[in-house]
Amino acid sequence: MAYLRDLPPFPLLQFYATAPYGCSYLPGRVARSQVATPTHLIDTTTYGDLVRAGFRRSGVFTYRPYCDACRECQPARIVVGEFALNRSHRRAQAHHANLVVLEKPLSFREEHYALYQRYQMARHQGGGMDDDSRDQYAHFLLQTHVDSRLLEFRENGVLRMISIIDVLDDGLSSVYTFFEPDVSGTSYGTYAILWQLALCRHRQLPYLYLGYWIKDSRKMAYKAKFQPLEVYRNGQWQCVDRPA
Repeated sequence: MAYLRDLPPFPLLQFYATAPYGCSYLPGRVARSQVATPTHLIDTTTYGDLVRAGFRRSGVFTYRPYCDACRECQPARIVVGEFALNRSHRRAQAHHANLVVLEKPLSFREEHYALYQRYQMARHQGGGMDDDSRDQYAHFLLQTHVDSRLLEFRENGVLRMISIIDVLDDGLSSVYTFFEPDVSGTSYGTYAILWQLALCRHRQLPYLYLGYWIKDSRKMAYKAKFQPLEVYRNGQWQCVDRPA
């Protein structure tokens, strides 16, 4: 993981390290984050520079892993122009061909929050986000200082999935996606990434940023299924070996 000396110059920003806290992805590990402040100065252009240096946001909180003895969280992005569909990707596209995508204002809707609660309870129970209040949900997904979009995916009028994305100069950043967990065998998450890749191609953007890839975390390992995948190591973006 690159550290402060590897950052491009940000004359108006300051960076600090958080106190240690329990890692959400690797049991028994202790994590820390490096945080960029002040938040109101991090506009879309500045945020794009930070993303290229391995940062990510949660609401208006911009951070990257800064752990003392672990480098497993690696910023990841898909190289759009070189991406090719595999068999499982084609199945996901065919399965969800009837989804209708609508861009909506980035504002609170009870229907969205109810879907978020169902998703967290089914997929991340006990992870801390499964009991998020309405305010916590809004702070996490609806507060932003950058060019963010909220996308609804509906099937025959029924809400199935929500994706929040940020539009950057060189790509899209996938902030968060949540979907209906009660429909089995749906591959909504895969389809969301494929849809965002298609939007990148339409906008002629070279990268889709996916947040952090953790090879040994079941929750994060799926990102290696999208190739070519690059990760940010030692101050530069490098290709990840394809999974066996």
